[in-house]
Amino acid sequence: MSQPFIEARNIGKQYGQDIILENVTTTVEEGEFITLVGASGCGKSTFLKMILGTEQPSSGELLLNGEPMPNEPGPDRGIVFQQYSVFPHMTVLENVVAAKGFQKASLTGYLFGNEKRQARQEAAEMLTQVGLSHALNRYPHELSGGMKQRLAIAQAVICKPRILLLDEPFGALDPGIRADMHRLILDLWRTHKLTIFMVTHDLKEGFYLGTRLWVFDKLRHDPHAPNAYGASITYDLPVDATQDSLYQEIDDQLRPTKSTTMTADLTERPT
Repeated sequence: MSQPFIEARNIGKQYGQDIILENVTTTVEEGEFITLVGASGCGKSTFLKMILGTEQPSSGELLLNGEPMPNEPGPDRGIVFQQYSVFPHMTVLENVVAAKGFQKASLTGYLFGNEKRQARQEAAEMLTQVGLSHALNRYPHELSGGMKQRLAIAQAVICKPRILLLDEPFGALDPGIRADMHRLILDLWRTHKLTIFMVTHDLKEGFYLGTRLWVFDKLRHDPHAPNAYGASITYDLPVDATQDSLYQEIDDQLRPTKSTTMTADLTERPT
């Protein structure tokens, strides 16, 4: 039996007396696209940060190729946030070249000579892939929200990560632009053979983009101590084999304030 690419063994995460995650156990094969949904504060972004290396489990093990996940970020793991992580004083091209330079084991990450020319060529090619070839010399303040997010994705993918982490990357975009970004991220996933983890609050987005959907929720609740128990993965579903009734059950679970007497329009559900 082959070794999983990523494995979580009974992971727990706690901040003081507040328990965020508990008993998270799962495996992921290289090349999968996992979408994570759940209520705000249930630990989805915390799990992403553990993969990135900026947070560590309080208990249990998180393994990459059978070894402990590195406890600091590295070029093998790229991340894109909802808020655009770009440098406002640099052009679009310079932003992507800078991301490439930060891979260097130096204090500044500056590139010179042939190395810089090669990085600029790679950056221009990446920007073409994400649809920004016409904006190489623009500054971030001259870009729309969708263009800024394309730039942030180019910064992450230029470093050739094996794992791409997306923390609600499209939440601030309008529906039309989000559809374009969906096509872009699916194309990059296939082209670069990435393993992707994406946090989203949009269940339809989760089912449309991923190969597997994880629902994070608490199995135990104490109304007098709401942070006494942590969330775990309550559903782990292949997105192409989920019945409409289960889809509706998860949707109602994620949006408990919605009247359960209202029937969702499942005819719009992506297939």
